[in-house]
Amino acid sequence: MLKKIATQQARIGMFVQSLEGSWLAHPFWKTKFLLQEQADLDALLSSGVPMLWIDLDRGLDVSSAATAADPPQSRPAEPAPKPAPPNERSPISMAAEMARANVLVNRSREAVTSMFGEARLGRALDAEQCLPIVEEISNSVSRNPSALISLARLKTKDNYTYMHSVAVCALMVSLAKQLGLSDEQTREAGLAGLLHDIGKMAMPMDVLNKPGKLTDAEFNVIRSHPLRGYQMLKEGKAVPAAALDVCLHHHEKMDGSGYPQKLKGEQISLLARMGAVCDVYDAITSTRPYKSAWDPAGSIQRMAQWAGDHFDPVVFKAFVKSVGIYPVGSLVKLESGRLAVVTELNPASLAAPVVRVFYSTRSSMPIPVLTLDLSHPGTRDKVLSRETPSDWGFTYLEDIWQQPNAK
Repeated sequence: MLKKIATQQARIGMFVQSLEGSWLAHPFWKTKFLLQEQADLDALLSSGVPMLWIDLDRGLDVSSAATAADPPQSRPAEPAPKPAPPNERSPISMAAEMARANVLVNRSREAVTSMFGEARLGRALDAEQCLPIVEEISNSVSRNPSALISLARLKTKDNYTYMHSVAVCALMVSLAKQLGLSDEQTREAGLAGLLHDIGKMAMPMDVLNKPGKLTDAEFNVIRSHPLRGYQMLKEGKAVPAAALDVCLHHHEKMDGSGYPQKLKGEQISLLARMGAVCDVYDAITSTRPYKSAWDPAGSIQRMAQWAGDHFDPVVFKAFVKSVGIYPVGSLVKLESGRLAVVTELNPASLAAPVVRVFYSTRSSMPIPVLTLDLSHPGTRDKVLSRETPSDWGFTYLEDIWQQPNAK
């Protein structure tokens, strides 16, 4: 039986079924757990979460918990509930979403690290525990897709596996919205993206994080991760069939040359075809233990050459619309001879994004940073070409496109 109580009534021995409010507002990545540690109780009492639900069949009630524990010396005053934003999905600008997306990226990374760590220890996964993460990511993508997707691309070699899962979740949600899928299908797509690489937790760490080229034997081990992940998810709780399918088949290719089952064309489900595109894009635009990242626009250009053989052309076209011809963070050269970094997309005109100009190719000198909306009627400049940052020796582009108030 479930019972709603004030958070300040929480005690050791209770089974927490759910916490009221946003997933970002409380200190736990899980929403269902047995309260066993004093540190967890202290974190809960100081979290600001006003109310919670406990399961009396799986833990103590308020009265039994009170007799089982020492009476508290004093109780802090119960905090007033924080007002919810008017609409968690209302579209906003890239700059307005960046701060919220940054908090969400960090929190999601911590949650996925913990979840995958438990999977590595052989503990069964409960897919319902992942839904709050997917919901928050979906809300962020609805407000502004570029913010979270761009920030999730900024990984280190050490956290690649975990951040890759967060990024693919966001990309899957954005692509599902672009394809016009239902809310339920979009939620399943996001969950599938979050869990698609969980099989890597069954891989040897020295192979998974090897900085050099894999041997044939090591590559064969890595190629087993879709099947291992599928088996791990099958042992879990409430894992939908869509997530199982994407986990097993996100490395299949349209021409039948993928793995593990060499499926071809329509034999591959829509969500698995979506997963293939999102997985590859995030992988090649990220720094990994054995490879430096490709620039976003260059990655889109290369992937376009693979469409048809590797990717479903219709899915890939929708993907380009969702991330842009020149995704956020791309280096472009303008007709004026200036170099700029893309900071925001214009969905109605993908070839005319918002950019930050910072360098003159004519003087070979930096210039004051200036924000230009290339789709604005009064703007005469336009993109002439994409550029490769390494060709110019630029290593600080992230600092430019993340600036909150560049004019």
